[in-house]
Amino acid sequence: MADPKPQAEALAGPARINGAASEATLSGGELAWRPAGGGEGQERRLELESEVLGCRVEGRKLRVATFSASGGGDGERPSALACGGGGKEGGGDGSRRRGEVVMEMESDDAAERWGDAIRDRLASLGRPKRLFIIVNPYGGKRSGRSIFQNNVLPLIEAAGILYTMQETKHRLHAQEIAHSLDLRKYDGIVCVSGDGVLVEVVNGFLQREDWETAIKVPLGIIPAGTGNGMAQSLLHAAGEPFSISNAVFAIIRGHKRALDVTSVVQGKTRFFSVLMLTWGLVADVDIESEKYRWMGSARLEFYFLLRVMNLRRYNGRVLFVPAPGYEEVGEPVEQTTSCKQNGVTTGSQEDKANDRNGETIGYPGPSIEEADLEWRSLSGPFVSVWLGNVPFASEDAMAAPKAEFSDGYLDAAIIRDCPRWDVLGLMFQMKDGAYVNSPYVEYFKVKAIRIEPGLRVGGSGKGGIIDSDGEVIARGDGARAGEAEHLMAYGPPIQLTVDQGLATIFSPRSR
Repeated sequence: MADPKPQAEALAGPARINGAASEATLSGGELAWRPAGGGEGQERRLELESEVLGCRVEGRKLRVATFSASGGGDGERPSALACGGGGKEGGGDGSRRRGEVVMEMESDDAAERWGDAIRDRLASLGRPKRLFIIVNPYGGKRSGRSIFQNNVLPLIEAAGILYTMQETKHRLHAQEIAHSLDLRKYDGIVCVSGDGVLVEVVNGFLQREDWETAIKVPLGIIPAGTGNGMAQSLLHAAGEPFSISNAVFAIIRGHKRALDVTSVVQGKTRFFSVLMLTWGLVADVDIESEKYRWMGSARLEFYFLLRVMNLRRYNGRVLFVPAPGYEEVGEPVEQTTSCKQNGVTTGSQEDKANDRNGETIGYPGPSIEEADLEWRSLSGPFVSVWLGNVPFASEDAMAAPKAEFSDGYLDAAIIRDCPRWDVLGLMFQMKDGAYVNSPYVEYFKVKAIRIEPGLRVGGSGKGGIIDSDGEVIARGDGARAGEAEHLMAYGPPIQLTVDQGLATIFSPRSR
């Protein structure tokens, strides 16, 4: 917990708190009170950093907006407007509930003095003062707009945060916003959406001329999509239950952590990923289940069952630079063809020169010196190749249980030839990540990885889907009439390289 400014003066005095005569104290980062003449055992306490949203003064009354896991157990009066919106919101399961402590002071001046002192202490914690909020009204069950109005707005207003809100109108709109936004006006960018809008913002930042400054602007995610893997990963890492309100409060509190960014490159095409890249079973399920989007996140489990009944396997090869401790995975590659010759380029001195000459704007990606890397390989056929940057791919699927937000590595979970019913069994072990212990799953960490995707086993002449952060980047299963051309081609190598801690994201504090 961040400590308030050391020069903050302690306050003490009489007040009527929630209608009862009390003695109140404000010392350090804590507001405490007990009934007048009462004993120590009746004392109530609120930690400003972890339980208080903000406060406002109305004459002699000081209204302290709280957000506590106790749901009123510390003496605060539950608010008439609970920031819930679903069975996961509340107080009984460890989630927080909004409340209010009303302090009636001896005079208007006393109320102002106490209010100023509380606000100063909250400000000293580094909380954001102004946010730009991007709402995707189309993601998931199309609930982004209502989540903003019913779950996000009451909390940030109670915290006294100023905001600007803009809805996305089309694909890549968030990327366009992030690319042109005057970031000097804001303390952070918040996405009320699934993971895709967050990825668009990262790409918009890294396409800017001032990308080095832009990418350090803190990002926040409020789950309003189908998978919500990033929000679940952040809350789980801090020991917080998954809920919309907990995600909002994490942003209000202003705690931040570094986040790895992955450059995904094919030839001269480059974009950036923060969540995952999949090829094979998982990508097929994620993308082909779009027709069942009305089912919400249940569409993934439903379509997984359908796909397992007609299990596909794909030819191909995966080359990788293993993280320390994983040097024995796969087979050694005696001589790796350079990325540029192999259809993949990485951030080079030439790229940087072009950037200086004005031919390229934005971040060119990390430099890779092929001569310094020892590559290894795995050959297909593959059922699934899954590369994760954070632990959860969705609320209910821990795809990469050992993944960390800024360790500089991707976690690879690769399933090669595997019986159909064993694949089905793995699905039921995915909630807590136990599936990676299966002998059919090869789980390891990489600094860089190159996918060389092939055709489906069985002579259909079709390839598969390569999906990054919920969006198709390459498709080899036959383009349908009218389908938009994808970012990359299916077949030529696609390389991923990790940039350690490049971005910054709002994160709950660990308990």
